Amino acid sequence: MQIGNALAYSVPLFERGDRLERLRDEWLPFYDDALRAERLAEARRYCVEFLERIPWYLDRELWFQALERLHSAFRGFLLGLHVARRTYPISYDKWIHEQIAENLGLPELYERLPPLFELHRLESRELEDKAAQLRELVESYLV
Repeated sequence: MQIGNALAYSVPLFERGDRLERLRDEWLPFYDDALRAERLAEARRYCVEFLERIPWYLDRELWFQALERLHSAFRGFLLGLHVARRTYPISYDKWIHEQIAENLGLPELYERLPPLFELHRLESRELEDKAAQLRELVESYLV
């Protein structure tokens, strides 16, 4: 991912010849169709597996573990979103607005993301609803 990020997001100070363009041709876009489909399926599976465990943790009053599962599924969602759009993420926990609303051109999606982590009470079933909301996003956007 580091090579791709450098080629996708760095701004060269000086260019001589076509070496940078040849590197970009080689490394961008992110994946060919077959590998993209495989990685996207893996990202979807990762998200769903983490989300499906949340009710189990809530049943056992493992509130922080359930929250961690939601956050891990969210990181997987960000990965899948970038794979689906054939682009490199900048980060999975920084500049989320810039990546989603601006780079991917999905401001309507970004508006749905912060509420996933707005909790009134951690020690409740509220995370189950948040998991269901993220699952809907996985089904809608990771295609």
